[in-house]
Amino acid sequence: MSSVPVESEKIFQWIQDLTNAEKREEALLALSKKREVVPDLAPMLWHTGAVIAALLHEIVSIYSYMNPPTLTAMQSNRVCNALALLQCVASHPETRSAFLAAQIPQYLYPFLTTNTKTQPFEYLRLTSLGVIGALVKTDEQEVINFLLTTEIIPLCLRIMEYGTELSKTVATFILQKILLDEIGLAHICQTYDRFSHVAITLGNMVINLEKEKSARLLKHVIRCYLRLSDNSRARVALRSCLPDQLKGDTFDACLEDKSVRHWLNMLLKNLEDSGPGGEVPRPGGAALKACALVGTDMAARWQCC
Repeated sequence: MSSVPVESEKIFQWIQDLTNAEKREEALLALSKKREVVPDLAPMLWHTGAVIAALLHEIVSIYSYMNPPTLTAMQSNRVCNALALLQCVASHPETRSAFLAAQIPQYLYPFLTTNTKTQPFEYLRLTSLGVIGALVKTDEQEVINFLLTTEIIPLCLRIMEYGTELSKTVATFILQKILLDEIGLAHICQTYDRFSHVAITLGNMVINLEKEKSARLLKHVIRCYLRLSDNSRARVALRSCLPDQLKGDTFDACLEDKSVRHWLNMLLKNLEDSGPGGEVPRPGGAALKACALVGTDMAARWQCC
């Protein structure tokens, strides 16, 4: 009967300990383990004086270990515990708006620019992506509006090209959630440069997936393509540059999920249908480079449509 108040006292004490440099590491570890089972942890963290400042201090204190890359596993684990608490704040409806207003995601972006593939850096990238992923999972317009004012899209595209399978998957999921928003789709398709950067990155991913297949990554890639095909200008361009691998049986073994196969069929149908300004799909295997090759002509037409 007395276990609940005792546990609550521990939570409060750990939160207070975050403001004490000597006790912070133990408190970070303890609270990160409890974040799933304490419903009001986010408001408690946010409204306790100096706690958010202490978490941000943990983040900025390791910037100097990024270049040259000297981050240790112990340092990575500690800052990832701080990021886990920030993810808790980002996920909670009572603290999310304040979290965005304080521009806190911007503090995470330096971790997404690194290309060092050692485990401490990969763990840091994944945990940082997890915070952004928690934001976009809410499907709130406020989140998309905020992210579009930042460099998150090029950062995700970079990780989609060069990251590990897991980090690629989370980055592609974030892009997918941005595309599924009407304003997000319009933003990416506003200029040909933005669209082509996304399309070329997705195309390169398809080529790599032919060599190292991943059903969960392919799922998000196909969903991104399908959503792009909802935009009339992007749909015309995709008829020229959709990778041939998506048109045949290359990925049959990865399409056991009926919803993913349905998305692929819908994508191919969208690109077959000719509408105003439509083009006949190009034959042959030139689709991989088509976005780059037709860039000048397509960009000119993009502006006048």
